[in-house]
Amino acid sequence: MSTFPPLPTVLVIPTGIGCQIGGYAGDGLPSARLLAAASGCLITHPNVMNGAALYWSDPRIHYVEGWALDRFVAAELALEPVRRQRVGVLLDAGIDGDLLLRHRQVIEACRSTLGLTIGPVVTTEMSLEVSLSLGPSGSSWGSLGRPGALLAAGEQLKEAGATAIAVVSRFPDDPGRGALAAYRQGIGVDALAGAEAVISHLLGRHLALPCAHAPALAPLPLDPDLDPRAAAEEIGTTFLPCVLVGLSRAPNLWPLAPGRPAPPAGALLGPQIGAVVAPAGALGGEAVLEALDRGVPVIAVAGNPSLLAVNAEALGVKVLPAASYAEAAGWVLALREGIEPEALRRPLRPLP
Repeated sequence: MSTFPPLPTVLVIPTGIGCQIGGYAGDGLPSARLLAAASGCLITHPNVMNGAALYWSDPRIHYVEGWALDRFVAAELALEPVRRQRVGVLLDAGIDGDLLLRHRQVIEACRSTLGLTIGPVVTTEMSLEVSLSLGPSGSSWGSLGRPGALLAAGEQLKEAGATAIAVVSRFPDDPGRGALAAYRQGIGVDALAGAEAVISHLLGRHLALPCAHAPALAPLPLDPDLDPRAAAEEIGTTFLPCVLVGLSRAPNLWPLAPGRPAPPAGALLGPQIGAVVAPAGALGGEAVLEALDRGVPVIAVAGNPSLLAVNAEALGVKVLPAASYAEAAGWVLALREGIEPEALRRPLRPLP
């Protein structure tokens, strides 16, 4: 255990680009737990933490939607840790029948079994009409046919007292049989992730509340060749439990701007960030670039390849290279203990 205070560390694993770790059903969670232990304070996003019916609650891990995470690193938002949130649930009008009943049962189960504060539940006036696509690189993205319906329902929840919002929208059941089969066998990209990010970014930015998304899909037939990383999505009937648990203790968002109230004592601030951890080939995101610009150490994990090749060489920047998240945790612990990273490398160059 470190003898020093926590070192706020940001873990980024981009969505929908086929990361070998964190590109599946919450399979980034073990890495997040290790980094939380090394840093004492980890800020990460739902893509890392959400494992459908599975979730790991840790007071050292702060669950922050991707848009808000970028703004936090840019020192435009502060994060206020809280004991609980009142999680409003926004249901797409396109969800019906047994699928709607299953989601309502998940809500009641999380209230009765986990003691979460949930409600109200609001249904959009019309179907959100989510569509899915794959970009030229193979990364996933999507669009929303009726964004106004999403924002109107979100505003209704906020006015009714919700302090965080879980969104459940009806997704196409088969985004391409080949792509779905490849993902389930561990050789493809999560075809839902890009569209999910569009929805949560849009709502979070509009309301300045913690938000996360769960797709509503019909159950899939059993697959005997299922990759272990995709298994968490197969053991339940919805993806909603992890979102409700994650949002139940997500930090409040405090916009930082002239004329705005100051964040409360104990809030996390962007300048406090001691390190950012990201896949070595996915360094082009806003949070990583902001950290590089401000001189925050960026730990690039080569052992998490994806479809992208935006690495330190391509950007012309210096990073701390790590072969794995275990090695990244070592760098975080060294930074927390005040150990000069250069002293851990060989050869050790003499001072000029």
